[in-house]
Amino acid sequence: MPVFEYQCKECSGKYEVYHKSLSSAEKIECPSCGSENSKKLFSSFAASVEPAAGGGCSTGNCGVPAASSCASGMCGLN
Repeated sequence: MPVFEYQCKECSGKYEVYHKSLSSAEKIECPSCGSENSKKLFSSFAASVEPAAGGGCSTGNCGVPAASSCASGMCGLN
């Protein structure tokens, strides 16, 4: 099921909604104030990466391919 993040235009509260399908038009209601006046937010997901034995990204050993410049310790996974 797709998950979308919304922000209420009335109380500025943020909340997530699990949609049963992309094609279904469901009523979106703020759980804080009950308003139906909300906007869909752009969301991203986070991936958890465990550093490899030997020091992690700060030493260039995080297990990310060298093309991502991890060898310099600047892979963004620190």
